[in-house]
Amino acid sequence: MARPVIGIIGNSQLINDQYATHAGGTMNSEAVAEVSKGLPLIVPADPALVSVDELLEVCDGFLLTGGRPNVHPSEYGEEETPAHGAFDRGRDAIVLPLVRACVARGQPFFGVCRGFQEVNVAMGGTLWPEIRELPGRMNHRMPPDGTLEEKFALRHKVTFTEGGPFHRLMGAREVMTNTLHGQGIKTPGARVVVDGLAPDGTPEAVWIEGAPGFTLSVQWHPEWRASADPVSRPLFEAFGRAASAWAEGKRPVSVREVA
Repeated sequence: MARPVIGIIGNSQLINDQYATHAGGTMNSEAVAEVSKGLPLIVPADPALVSVDELLEVCDGFLLTGGRPNVHPSEYGEEETPAHGAFDRGRDAIVLPLVRACVARGQPFFGVCRGFQEVNVAMGGTLWPEIRELPGRMNHRMPPDGTLEEKFALRHKVTFTEGGPFHRLMGAREVMTNTLHGQGIKTPGARVVVDGLAPDGTPEAVWIEGAPGFTLSVQWHPEWRASADPVSRPLFEAFGRAASAWAEGKRPVSVREVA
């Protein structure tokens, strides 16, 4: 049986400050291929090259990846400031309507870091530009120095809602995660259910109420060693099952059925 096609949202970047690319981290493709059992397909997130309708037709599910550029604040009604950092307006133009279309259709997506934030904005929510500047909040950013192992090390707990989809999927209410983000949810969008929190109250896990399909999204980076990590593996496995069901023409797998 053919593997489900998973569109991995690519990020625009320059190699050697001059060669433009649409790139996806190897660990994203590995998590999709090895754990979700899907066919990874990197998507150039640029409306001049692809359309949402075409992506919905070609792909069975979508991994909304992390990325250094942030969602432009105009997408949630706020003015741009230096704290908002860099942007990728092409990605905004593709992913935000893609999320809304997937929610309506029941087509599965899994949001990670920036992808988690995109889901919230797509549903009408807002973001804090810099979590670490808020009173009582931790510094959730990636350590500036060290090895990849040190940067992706487990750094704080996430506590899930009793009986919620993340609790059921993990078999535990508390897990340890990495943290490599600057922004975070300020106000949840319509139907966005905050299902997991960091110790400082920062939202870390969400899903969409009433959506017919798989909509789990997390603020951390589960793609890091996903096949071996006991928190990452069930997320990518559940996403893969939802994408396989979509590819086979079965009814969508909702978040209430993930465990």
